[in-house]
This record gives sequence, C-alpha cells and structure tokens, in this order.
Amino acid sequence: MTQAAAPPAVRPYEAYVYAYPHKTAYRPLPDRPALRDVWRGEPKDTLALYLHIPFCEVRCGFCNLFTRTGAPAELTARYLDALDRQAAAVRDALDDGGPVRFTTAAFGGGTPTHLDPGELDRLCDIAEHRMGAGLRAVPLSVEASPATATADRLAVLAARGTTRLSLGVQSFDDREARAAVRPQRRADVEAALARVRDTAIPVLNIDLIYGIAGQTTATWRASLDAALAWRPEELYLYPLYVRPLTGLARRGAEPDAAWDERRLALYRQGRDHLLERGYEQVSMRMFRRAGGAPQGPDDHACQTDGMVGLGCGARSYTAGLHYSFDYAVDAHRVRGIIDAYTAAADFTTARHGRRMDAGETRRRHLLQSLLQAAGMPLADYRARFGTGPYDDFPAELADFARRGWLADPAAGTLRLTPEGLAHSDAVGPALFSPRVRAAMAAYEAK
Repeated sequence: MTQAAAPPAVRPYEAYVYAYPHKTAYRPLPDRPALRDVWRGEPKDTLALYLHIPFCEVRCGFCNLFTRTGAPAELTARYLDALDRQAAAVRDALDDGGPVRFTTAAFGGGTPTHLDPGELDRLCDIAEHRMGAGLRAVPLSVEASPATATADRLAVLAARGTTRLSLGVQSFDDREARAAVRPQRRADVEAALARVRDTAIPVLNIDLIYGIAGQTTATWRASLDAALAWRPEELYLYPLYVRPLTGLARRGAEPDAAWDERRLALYRQGRDHLLERGYEQVSMRMFRRAGGAPQGPDDHACQTDGMVGLGCGARSYTAGLHYSFDYAVDAHRVRGIIDAYTAAADFTTARHGRRMDAGETRRRHLLQSLLQAAGMPLADYRARFGTGPYDDFPAELADFARRGWLADPAAGTLRLTPEGLAHSDAVGPALFSPRVRAAMAAYEAK
C-alpha cells in the first residue's frame, strides 16, 4: 500500500484572525447605503457596542492598529464631539423598526484611557445616554496601558460599571519592552496593576507577547510568573508579528523559519505553564482562570453579527454588510482620516466595507467557532445553515485532519487538537475565500 504523502508545510504564523473578512478586504462602498436600510430587519435585541479611541501616548513597534500619538486636548474634544454626532445618527437608524437592546459594551483603541477622567465620563455618557447601553447592567470591557491606568481614570471607569480592565503589559522585562519599542519600566507596570486591583473592577486581563528579540524561555517564564502574581482572571498570550509600516518593520525585522519555531516553543511553554496553574484555554491566545465567569466580550463574542462600532477604527457587523471608516497605519494617513472624521457632519451612511453572502457567512461562522478551544457542535451548524461543515468545506477540513489539527468529531463537536490550536494562525487564513484573499492581496498598505 502506498503511503499518503505528507501535506506541504505551512507557516504557523500566517496571520492573526480576529475578524473575517479582514479589514484589508474592505473597500469604499460606491452606493454608500443608508444605515437605516443596513440595519432594517436585523435582530437588534442582543447588540454589542464598541467605541474606538484612536489615541496613544506612544506607538509600540509591533502595533498596526488605527491610532495616533501626540493628540492635543482640543483634538480629543473634537473627536468626542464627532463621536457624539455619530452616536446620535446611528441610534436614530437603529430605532427604525424593532426593539434595541445592548448586551455587551467595550472601549478599545488605541488607548481609551489616553482620555482624561472628564473625557472618559463623557465617553460613558455617549455609550449610555446617546446609544442607550446600560453600562452598569451589561459587561463593559476597557483597554488600558500602564502609563494611563491612573487612579482618577480607574475611579471613573469603576463608577460607570466597568467589569473588565485589559492592561497591555507585553513584557515585565525592561529590555524586552525596549526591544518591542514599548518604553516602560517594570516598576511602573507593577504600580499600575496595584491601582487596578485597588478598584472594584472584577476582571483583570493582562496581555503578554512572546517572540520578542532577546526573549528566552527563562525571561518568558519570568514574565508569566510576574503576571500570575497578580492572579489575573484572564491572560492573553500574543505571538509577536512584524507588520508593514510598523516600527519593527522599519527596523528591518523579518520573520523566518527559526523565529517561527522559537515562537511555537514559547507558546507551548506559556500554554502549559498556565494550564498547570489553574487556567483554562479559551483560544490560542486567551486563558481564563478556572471558575471565572466572562465579564466582557472576548475575542470571539465581540465579532458576531449585531455589533455596532463607533469612531475611527471601529467596525460594525450585520448579516449582510460589514462596514467601517477607512483604515491606515502610516501616521500622516491616520491623522488625515481622524481630521476628516472630526469635521464630518453626516454619519447616516456606511462608507467602507464588504458585503456578505451565504458562502462568506458560513466561512465566518466556521472560522470563528473552530478557533475556540470548545469547538463547534456539528448540530448547531446544520441547524443554522441546513448543511454540515464537511459538506461545505471538505477540502479544508480534510487538510486539517491530515495535519493532525482536528480532533475526532465522533462526539458531535468539530474541535481543534492542542496542536491545531497552536496553529490557529494558519487554520484561520486557510479558511479565507479566494475572493477575500484576492482583495487582501490587492490592498495597498497605507
């Protein structure tokens, strides 16, 4: 009997898939559909709300998010004015048919806590009074940096109902922080963590990055243990990526096979270390302390249909259309987009986005479900779409199985093996449709 050939090798870090289709597949919408029409007929009783603040005190070397540094006070005030105008227009569109109810909320960026306490209060007012999200009644997640997690800002967030604070630490080693172009001192990080723990915010998440230049298994273990000393309810472990137009890319850092293997080894070390210390794996990146209940949208739930995004950098998702404003990384282009946003008077239409058909909807559901450690019940997929995932994606799933990435579905759940989870950043891109791949390939970084 001839032995089947091994499938060709793939890179384990093709792309971080936190949404599908990827934002680089979005294009200007020539018809600029009215938001009233976009949301008409959509279920609006379990909406997620996301507000984006595109300001940071510094841009980290790995960051390709939509954000700018050095924002003067008058700009943040103008931005909040525009956010208020947009919120009024969006809420008016949502009110055109059917009850509106928000069940989760999140503030991201950028760094929402770049805003001062008064501005944070106003941000909460926009979410609560303009959009109608009861922040004290739903999970509210907020991102922060050590430098901006000040006692006065945290007091505002706690008073307004924040249930989860995510602190971007990345490394407790000062040399590694500098290597990632993230100037910070461990002493300041520890002080920020102490301030967070002094508040009434129930869930602390700490972000850490592996694969930084000079990082070793010993320094990675030291960062993990430093984080665990604070008994965070959640931990996110991110592989370092070098993306176009970022600080690390300008330094000439390029991925190679040896770096891939180092990152895989550090991932496995971090995963095993957390599992041994009472954490449960939710996805490749996300770990939750055993017994802890979610207190905010995670990297899966916040990408479901029925998400309303406000601000530059925010995306909104309906069944038929994903839409946003323009996206850029280059500082000059980002500033131009923010300036245009703050000057805009009309927020009644969708400007950039991608329309979703039945095939893309199936791909998105499979991709998002499969990248979770719990996997996807096959019966749920069939009940939603009338077909099975093996009917719709036979080649992709067969390839995953040959690689040892799929567990036996005999129990009725399609689930990645531990090695499959380790290769999530290859699994996700493998499920992209040819059309989305072509649109992403044609995108010009800016």
